[in-house]
Amino acid sequence: MQTFLLVLIILAAIAALVALVRGIVIFLKTSEKDLLGTGPNLSGQRQNRMMWRRIQFQALAIILVILFLLLARSG
Repeated sequence: MQTFLLVLIILAAIAALVALVRGIVIFLKTSEKDLLGTGPNLSGQRQNRMMWRRIQFQALAIILVILFLLLARSG
């Protein structure tokens, strides 16, 4: 069970890293129209979505680490 949780922790951490990188890439592609507010704000919405996903994956990883530590302590 601990091995399974360890794999899930690694996958959640990788997913958080991917969401972070995608959010940064979207941020770097932000156009002047997006910054001035004269165009559609799709870039900002995508940035927010990626950063929210990053937070979710980080929370999942923390919960899995807590479960891992509880199992290691009791076993």
